[in-house]
Formats: sequence, structure tokens, C-alpha cells
Amino acid sequence: MIKDTSGQDQVIKQKPKLLKPALAITLMLSVVTWTGFAMFNSDNASMSIDKAQLQLAKVERGNLVRDVAATGKIVAANAPKAYSPEQGFVSLNVKAGDTVEKGQVIAEVESPELNNSLKQQESELARLKGELARSELAARRQALALTKTLDLAQVELNAAERENRRAQLSIEKRLISQIDLEKAVDDLAKAKLTYKHAQQEVELAKDTLSFELQSSKSQVARQQLVVDELQRKVGNLAIKASVSGIVGNLLVQPKAMVVKNQALLTLVDLSAFEAELQVPESYANDLGIGMTVELKIGSEQIKGQLSAISPEVNNREVTTRVRFETSNISNIRQNQRLSGRILLENRSDILMVRRGGFLNAGGYVAYKVNGDLAQRIEITTGVTSINHVEVLAGLDAGDEIIISNYDTFKNADALLLR
Repeated sequence: MIKDTSGQDQVIKQKPKLLKPALAITLMLSVVTWTGFAMFNSDNASMSIDKAQLQLAKVERGNLVRDVAATGKIVAANAPKAYSPEQGFVSLNVKAGDTVEKGQVIAEVESPELNNSLKQQESELARLKGELARSELAARRQALALTKTLDLAQVELNAAERENRRAQLSIEKRLISQIDLEKAVDDLAKAKLTYKHAQQEVELAKDTLSFELQSSKSQVARQQLVVDELQRKVGNLAIKASVSGIVGNLLVQPKAMVVKNQALLTLVDLSAFEAELQVPESYANDLGIGMTVELKIGSEQIKGQLSAISPEVNNREVTTRVRFETSNISNIRQNQRLSGRILLENRSDILMVRRGGFLNAGGYVAYKVNGDLAQRIEITTGVTSINHVEVLAGLDAGDEIIISNYDTFKNADALLLR
């Protein structure tokens, strides 16, 4: 019985094939070339870096917009506070979040002292008006008496003139004596003098009465002003909303004792919004009123203008206000977060490169890429924007540099890029 065919099998050894002469020569030259290049680069480069781990960028010529990035929130452009006009007890007619209309009574202050003072001054006004009416009646009575005196003086003057004419006729006819004629002449002179003095007294009395009446009227008018002012203050105890919107924060508790000019609550005008941005302190001197600002609210891009800059620095930031160029902005709310870009300067036709971590080294050096070798060179940078930095010297358009952080390079003069 035959178990298997192993006895019939025979191992045949295959001779190795030799490479073709041309292929062998090409392979040998490649190895020699690569080895020589590697030895050359290794002699010049003090470090070897994986190129995939680096960020590279080319120097290009174009327009650089110098800007500063900032974050902030939506705030009401008009958010007035309501204040207590007088000391007293306050009653709040609204709650936080309530919608109010302009002119609506939102709070009332009860001031017993002010109300009592108003009643006292109104009583004094009524008394002065009574005194004025009494003075007018007395003036009319005195004017009537003076008129009567003047009329009597006129009658006496007429009688004296008539007696004087009779005496003149009688003396011509020798009916009376010379003494009687002289008496008639004296009586006429006396009557004229009495009438003249009566006229002067009437004029003087009228001026006196007019002055006294004017003084009484002035007192009444002054008291009327006092009453009007108190009535205005009492009317202001009913505090009205200065804008249409919603009630913000309540600054006092209902029925609390408040003093004059104490803040009671805040109102938020929902018809006008502005953006409040926090800008780093280092850019404070570059900011100016009227600068263009690009805002991003959600997915919407909105333009505005810088309308206010805070004169103080808080937490190394400067607070700015931005007014929107358009008013028909939808879906925005109070305290909604946003980001913005303030355009500080626009420079055209300059050398620039993409911004990166290499600026942490001060912007004085860069690693210029030439094939698989990056050489350390000195450069001069200018202004920076969010995305680019200006190149003043050391590089030309088309040059490629490493823009990654240089901390791991240890100030190497050259790098071998793998």
C-alpha cells in the first residue's frame, strides 16, 4: 500500500534573478544623491521638524484693514430711571417685566408734609385775594369821595365866578361898595385855589390807590406762584413713565420710605437698541468716535458706528457704545451676546502675511521656507489686524514662512523639514 507521494517529490531551487544593468545604475545614483543631500542639510540644520505639524503662509501684497475684535451685548439705547420727587412713602403700580406706555402712572409717592403745605398756601392765597377785593372796594370809596370833593370845588368856583360878574356889574352902576367888589374878587381867587388843590389831591390819591392796589395784586400773584409750584410738586407725586417699553429692575420695595431724588425703578425702551463692546485696554488710544463697526448677531451681519467711549478702564478693558446704522433689526433682545470688529485703519497695497503664533517672538524674526529647509531671518512687522500682519522689511511677495509658535525651535538658525 502506498501511503503518499512524498517519495516522488523533488525540491527545485530557483536561481535569483539579476537586476538589469540600467535599473541598477539608476537606483545607485538615487541613493548617492539622497545621501549627499541629507548630509548637506543635516550640516546646516540644527533641528528636524515634521512639516505636517507646522503652519505655513505666503507673503502677499494687498489691502490690510487694521481692526480689533471685541465682544459685548445688546443694551437699550434709552433706559431711564424713575426717581422720587419728594420724601414720602412709595406705592409701586407695576412689577418688573411689565409693559408700560409713555405717560402711564407707574408709582405714587405719598407726602403728608407736602399736601399740608399746599393747603396752607392755598388758604393764604384765599386770604390775600380777600384783602385785594377789600382794597379795591376801599379805593373805589376813596375815589368817590375825592370826586365829590372836586365836584364841590367846581360848584364853589362857578358860584364865585358868578358873584364876581355880579359885583363887576354892580360896581359900574354904583350899587355896591368897593369893599364888596374886592370881597367878590377874593372869593373867586379862593375858589380857584380850592379847585386847583382839589384836582391835585384827586390825582395824588388816584396814584396812591393805584400803587396800593398794585402792591396787593403783586402779593396775590406771588402767592399764586407758590401755590402753583406746590400743586406741581403734588402732581409729580404720581410718577409717570417717560418712555414706552418694559419695567426693568425695581430699586425699592413697595410702601418703602424714600427720600427726594431716590431711584425707584428702571425703564427699558425696546424701540431703540445699541451694542456695548468691551475693547482691550491696549487699543484705547486708537479708538475714535464715528469709526465703522461690523457686528455679528447670531447669523446676521450688521454695521454700526462708534458713538461713545468710556473714559475709564475696568478689568483692563474699555467700554464702548455702537449705534446701529439701520433701525429695522429683528430678533434682538436686551443683553443678547454678540461679537464685533472695529475698523481702525485701512491700508492699501502693502506686504502682509497671515497672522500666527510667530508674533509671540516679537515680530522680529521669521523662518523662511526654502524647499525642505527653513532659515531663520530678521524681519520688521508693522500694524496688525485680526487675520494679517504688515511686513515692513525682510520678506518679499511670494516668500513662504512658518507662522506657528517658535518656542519649540530654541532659536535654531535653520530647521530641516521632514
